[in-house]
Amino acid sequence: MATFDASKLNFQFMKYRKLLVGISLVCILLSIGLLFTKGLNLGVDFTGGLVLQVEFDNPVEVGSVRAALSKIGHGNATIQAFDDRDILLRFQAEDDDVRKAVLAALSSDIGPYKVLRIDKIGPVVGNELRAQATYSLLLAIAGILLYMAYRFRFRFGAVAVLSLVHDVIIMLGVYSLTGKEVSVTFIAAILTVAGYSLNDSIVVLDRIRENWGQVRAKGIVALVDNSINQTLSRTINTSITTLLPVIAMYIFGGEVISNFAFAFLIGITVGTYSSVYIASSALVEWYLRSPKY
Repeated sequence: MATFDASKLNFQFMKYRKLLVGISLVCILLSIGLLFTKGLNLGVDFTGGLVLQVEFDNPVEVGSVRAALSKIGHGNATIQAFDDRDILLRFQAEDDDVRKAVLAALSSDIGPYKVLRIDKIGPVVGNELRAQATYSLLLAIAGILLYMAYRFRFRFGAVAVLSLVHDVIIMLGVYSLTGKEVSVTFIAAILTVAGYSLNDSIVVLDRIRENWGQVRAKGIVALVDNSINQTLSRTINTSITTLLPVIAMYIFGGEVISNFAFAFLIGITVGTYSSVYIASSALVEWYLRSPKY
């Protein structure tokens, strides 16, 4: 695959930093508003419920399974197909009556099957998973801040974490807007995207650190612009080569991994943008207001 060479380009990224940061602030406020008003579509992992995995004797389509469940009032269940016979069902209900009704509907409308798995997740377990997911994210952010402060400077670590928080809030806002289910795999996707976004930010910030000796001669704006342009080829090539397989996963991967791939699509797009504009713009504005810090 041909790579993109931006070594001779000289875009003035910081010229539009206030406009783009303003747009980001609007998106963050909208995302927070959605989280408070609409909320997230929490999956069974967090709310508690019933998980059934069944293997049919004959090939079956997800549409047929949903139609059978709709007849008994459970058409909104989460249905994931591992292959043409193996189906995973998630219900936000725990009682045995639901399980019996579901299995009876599948038997009468679709045909013979074998139950591979029955799990009940109580609300207490769901709350514990939600708390653990939150702690994991907070610990990751704290670790990133400490590492960046030690490896670079404190303000470099602070703007990198700011960029990361921006990405997470936007991702949550998109999931709230689209109503996609938030499960344990989504938390894994957020942590993975956080690593990707941080890696992208570190590349840009490391080049800024290498060029920092020119800050008084060139000025912070010109120095940051030059640093971003010097790393632009790497940023574009990495983003494109990462996006292509993720898009393929989202289109052809089926329900099992499409939610995970969707989080990646949003995270990679927002993360690439934030590494250029959020982290760098925050560093520029911080330096302009406190150059001696």
